[in-house]
Amino acid sequence: MAGYFDDIAAITYNPDGDGLAYRHYNPDEMIMGKRMEDHLRFAVCYWHNFVWEGNDPFGGQTFQRPWFPADTMDLARMKADAAFDMFRILGVPYYCFHDHDIRPEGDSLAESHKRLSTMGDVLEQKMADGGPKLLWGTANMFSNRRYMSGASTNPDPDVFAYCASTVRACMDLTHRLNGENYVLWGGREGYETLLNTDLSRELEQMGRFLSMVVDYKHKIGFKGAILIEPKPQEPTKHQYDYDVATVYGFLKRFGLEDEVKVNIEQGHAILAGHSFEHEIAMANALGIFGSIDMNRNDYQSGWDTDQFPNNVPEVALAYYEILRGGGLKTGGTNFDAKLRRQSLDAEDLIAAHVGAMDVCARGLRAAAAMLESDSLEAKRRDRYAGWTRAEAQAYLAEGATLDAIADQAEAKALNPQPVSGRQEQLETLVNRFV
Repeated sequence: MAGYFDDIAAITYNPDGDGLAYRHYNPDEMIMGKRMEDHLRFAVCYWHNFVWEGNDPFGGQTFQRPWFPADTMDLARMKADAAFDMFRILGVPYYCFHDHDIRPEGDSLAESHKRLSTMGDVLEQKMADGGPKLLWGTANMFSNRRYMSGASTNPDPDVFAYCASTVRACMDLTHRLNGENYVLWGGREGYETLLNTDLSRELEQMGRFLSMVVDYKHKIGFKGAILIEPKPQEPTKHQYDYDVATVYGFLKRFGLEDEVKVNIEQGHAILAGHSFEHEIAMANALGIFGSIDMNRNDYQSGWDTDQFPNNVPEVALAYYEILRGGGLKTGGTNFDAKLRRQSLDAEDLIAAHVGAMDVCARGLRAAAAMLESDSLEAKRRDRYAGWTRAEAQAYLAEGATLDAIADQAEAKALNPQPVSGRQEQLETLVNRFV
């Protein structure tokens, strides 16, 4: 049988070319002493591209892929063939998957694990044959009806145990495939109503589960990062991992702030009432930045639309905060994005990623130029220059007291005057680069 992407040639960097080509993404271009590919660390997700059938809350399947419904091992292998063909065409260095993406669920937990291991053999061979590396693996603990009341937070301890087995199997495979991170997205770790919810109990269960995941990471010698992906709502009304700050508080409570980092998604940041760059900056400030899912929401819609990024100024500000924080280390830029239901063709899957990768390349270039110019940073330093004085630093030193500082203010008859924040000037400055 002919491959799904047989009519599409490998995409190359050709800024003046026609048709499908990278016009801005040049993997070997040097930016701030590093190759563009090594800055961006692009990854393609398995789920939206090869699992999603084009359905939405008001209509069913619109996509017709030859491996659907992928409910047999033969169809799962066909899906893997198509996925790695697409990875090759795009030339991406990484990919990501859920366990449920790569194998059909079995009639028993043991059968599901056996199928996962078998498909792991398939992926391992494809990676050895020149396929991309694994950025991260994760377990789907939200689609099946058994998770309708949560995964680790479920009121049924048997579901908690089922999750433990599922995560162990997926962590083992991620480790075997040399994955660089392992992600936990608590899709249904939250609640719909307090009328039937023991909030304290569920948070304790979630914290204990995460602690055991970290312990298991060390037991098997997995060197990658454990990541939590914050999201404020949808599918549950109240998610426990609302945003970066909430996740940090949760990690601190259970003593995991040095063990777990965050995978931040642009769409989730917007749903939480933040900007993408805010969440990245907050994670860097708290020391828990790990990786990003790059997509966008439709600002006229109130839900997570997972569209491909197309706004260079927004992307530039996100990469600016990433570069300020030292760049992506084990993390990467994963396209957790999906086609619109009306984009039916194989070429649409390729074109969407090509366009998104070009947007990210433009954003990275702009971010690096801003940082290297020192324009924003100089103005930021100037705004806080007063805190470089020894007297001001003493305010925050160990042993400083409210009384002593108040006495100094009164002795000097301080009467500080407001200084302009120059927001509009700074916004104009950014626009010079994007």
